[in-house]
Amino acid sequence: MTIAITGATGALGQLALTALKARAPQADVVALVRDPAKITGTPARAFDYTKAETLAPALKGIDTLVLISSNDFNDRAGQHRAVITAAKTAGVKRIIYTSILKGDASPMILAQDHIATEAALKASGIPATILRNGWYTENYTGSLKASVEHGALIGSSADGRIASAARADYAEAIAVTALDDSHTGKTYELAGDTPHTMADFAAEVSKQTGKTIPFNTLPKDTYAGILQSFGLPEGFANILADSDDTAARGSLLDESHTLSKLIGRPTTPIATTIKAAL
Repeated sequence: MTIAITGATGALGQLALTALKARAPQADVVALVRDPAKITGTPARAFDYTKAETLAPALKGIDTLVLISSNDFNDRAGQHRAVITAAKTAGVKRIIYTSILKGDASPMILAQDHIATEAALKASGIPATILRNGWYTENYTGSLKASVEHGALIGSSADGRIASAARADYAEAIAVTALDDSHTGKTYELAGDTPHTMADFAAEVSKQTGKTIPFNTLPKDTYAGILQSFGLPEGFANILADSDDTAARGSLLDESHTLSKLIGRPTTPIATTIKAAL
């Protein structure tokens, strides 16, 4: 069985590639990337979501395709549909797709592309495994240095509980499902074992830095404006602020422990990810 991973030089793709090799060193794995020269130690093929005509040839001989969602928000659903169409043409036997927690029940703007992609997968007839990923803890630790320097964390999630997990935990789920066909046809809601509020997160940052770092919750529009002042494009800033705002009402909460059951270990505590970031 040949397994291919899209976006294999991205943050999640690299970890998924590592997890696959750790679990099955002899597995036949192909990295699908824009620039194959950036991959060492793994066969690589050129693969660009925006170049639809090149996708089917790149998928020749692939049995299981791990479709990691694009981080290009310019017609992301259209890019995914192009990959799915190419996979059908190339005879791919199964697709594993990294979707979003709660899927079509999610109120997030961010969910719309994932909902459309899940629908395209169903319409294609290709057997699929849907990994509905919750929030990565790294979504918060990525800006931690600046937050500590400015003495506060900000957002719009109020006291909403968020079941985040480390990106490596979700990568492990990709490896588990890619290596076992029994996960075909399954949809998994994946999240961290221990939900936290952003006040809890800020308290852990305070503990580890020895500084008082509060969490200041802001109206969604105010937060979006601040994100734009940091240099984020308006559309992306609005998406992030909307995601935070819906988290206040439970969009990022899941207590099924499906992720830890799937990977066979507890998910990574936020304290561990915070420590690594600091």
